[in-house]
Amino acid sequence: MRILIIEDEKDLAMILKETFEIEGYYADTVFDGIRGLDNALSGIYDLIILDVMLPEMDGINVLAEVRRNKIEVPVLMLTAKAGIDDRVQGLDNGADDYLTKPFATKELLARIRALTRRKEKLIVEDGLSFADISLDKNTDELSCNKEKIRLSKKEYDILELLIQKAGTPISKESLVVKIWGYDTDVEYNSIEVYISFLRKKLKAIGSVSNIKTVWGKGYLIEGVLNGKRN
Repeated sequence: MRILIIEDEKDLAMILKETFEIEGYYADTVFDGIRGLDNALSGIYDLIILDVMLPEMDGINVLAEVRRNKIEVPVLMLTAKAGIDDRVQGLDNGADDYLTKPFATKELLARIRALTRRKEKLIVEDGLSFADISLDKNTDELSCNKEKIRLSKKEYDILELLIQKAGTPISKESLVVKIWGYDTDVEYNSIEVYISFLRKKLKAIGSVSNIKTVWGKGYLIEGVLNGKRN
């Protein structure tokens, strides 16, 4: 899971980033509302932690723009503004939760788990099955009928994203940002290597699914099951 932290208190933002990464999440930080909105509109995040009082653009306006652009990512407002009217304003503009500073790290992590729980259930039930293959989050295994093969973490993340976005080509740029983050120095040919590995593993377990290169657009997973193309 990738989290976007939009917080102008840089020390707090870096503490949050470190905490999330210890928990096994990916995390990116930005320190003003304009850059925060730009990152949020990329659509690559699974959760946004959003301060209200930000330079350039306040958190309420950032949130309103995110929702106006039909991005339904869960948003947790994290702010020193504790008044009832402030909470109502945040929730009415599309926030999913509201936590005031100071806060306990355990509570923040519990709220993140609660916000993502329903989404994760939907992904497990719907998003991680495609044609004749399925992914197991607990074991990082790819299976087809009775055949199974273990995936590396990056292979799993890439295949998971391709399945979630089935029907829409995903560019190399989007894959790099989603899997490695904005500040990575990973080159695009690394994506080609992982795609090659995944193709070989799909073939090894006898799957009808394949990762197709859509020239000029990126990669697309496709498969035929019971005569119907997915």
